[in-house]
Formats: sequence, C-alpha cells, structure tokens
Amino acid sequence: MIMRNMREALQELQQKIGYQFHEEALLKQALTHSSFANEQKINKLSNYERLEFLGDAVLELISSEFLYKENVDMPEGQLTRLRASMVCEPALAYCAKDISLNSYILLGKGEEATGGRKRDSIISDVMEAVIGAIFLDGGIESAKKFIYRFILSDLEDKILFLDSKTLLQEEIQKKNTAQLWYELVGETGPDHDKQFHVEAYLDNKLIGCGVGRTKKSAEQQAAYEALLKIKGRKK
Repeated sequence: MIMRNMREALQELQQKIGYQFHEEALLKQALTHSSFANEQKINKLSNYERLEFLGDAVLELISSEFLYKENVDMPEGQLTRLRASMVCEPALAYCAKDISLNSYILLGKGEEATGGRKRDSIISDVMEAVIGAIFLDGGIESAKKFIYRFILSDLEDKILFLDSKTLLQEEIQKKNTAQLWYELVGETGPDHDKQFHVEAYLDNKLIGCGVGRTKKSAEQQAAYEALLKIKGRKK
C-alpha cells in the first residue's frame, strides 16, 4: 500500500468509492495479496482470494441483469460476449483506474519489486474482491451501486477502448482499402517493469501511438488513440 498510514488509506478509499464499511477488516482483506499475507505470517484466509471468488459471482449477476434490461432485443450469444468484454481482466483493471485502486493494494516485497502493483491480473482480482467485501458488508444493493458507478458507467467509451483494435479495423474497412499495421518502436524500463512503445500506421501515415506493459496493450492504446481521431473525439 503506497500510503502514509493504513487507517488513513482505508478511509480515503472508502470516500472515493462512496461506501463506508461497517466491518473495515473486510476492505483490508480485499486489498491484501497472498504475498503480503505470507510475508506477515497472516492466516491465509485473510488474503483477497475468497472475496474475489464471491465478488466475481456478484459482478456476473449484476452485469447480466443490467445487460438483459438495457438490451431487450439482443440475443443470448451477443449478451454473453458483451458481458465477457465488460468484466474481463483488462476491463476491470481499466475501471479500477478511476479510484487508483492499485495504490491501495497490500503487496509483499517480492511482488512489489517485480511490478505487481501495475499488473492487470492483480488489479482486476482486487476489484472483484472489493465487490465481494461490499456485498458481505452491505448487501446486494450496496454492491450494485458500486458496480453501476465504477464498472457499468460510460460503457460506450470503455467498449471503444477495450475493443479498439477490432473497431479500428472495422472503421478502416468501411472507408478504404488502406492497410493497417503496428510497429514496435521502442522498449523502456527494466525487465520486470518493461514498457513497450507502439505506433499504428494506415499505409505509411502515423495514426496513433501507445505505451503498455505488453506489446498487445500498447497496440490497443495506439488503436484507441487512432479511433478517437477518426471519430473526432478527445482523449
């Protein structure tokens, strides 16, 4: 946890999410990675894994209900694909940025040193654990408010970002036969925390730039920037 004081950090996070825990220990558990629990010799049940299991189920239920009601003519297969894109690992990590959730995670020294705080897999797990903690502490309606506010809001922009490579390809195919391609132009940082720099080109014209922890995520960022330009929108 990159914070001054654990108590202050927990209070700050509760203010950000707009929910005050009756049992603050649940929130602390939701933020505790197994590496930290093992290092501190805490009982293994005190890490976030069980809460993540619960939160995943709550998230699937709430997002399914939301999509069912909002898309009355959408067939089951399309609903399933849309839900999967909304609650996948990159999507949840993207949503967690709104509350800087990664800065509150309790990590062991080894996990911290190898870049765990920036890893989508950990951030998304903690996001689900927080949902599970809220559900246990305040019930389904409290969990629903959190999910609607931080995951199901601004869906158009989030889907645009998460499906940026596919959507960019579709946009280009509508308008012309120019070739879209991506080029890795550089890598920065140590091996455990490397950043990839990618540029997107339409034939020989630069249309977007992206930086990410993997080549794939950097390409996604570049495609997103290109899509925003095509659609005349600002980042």
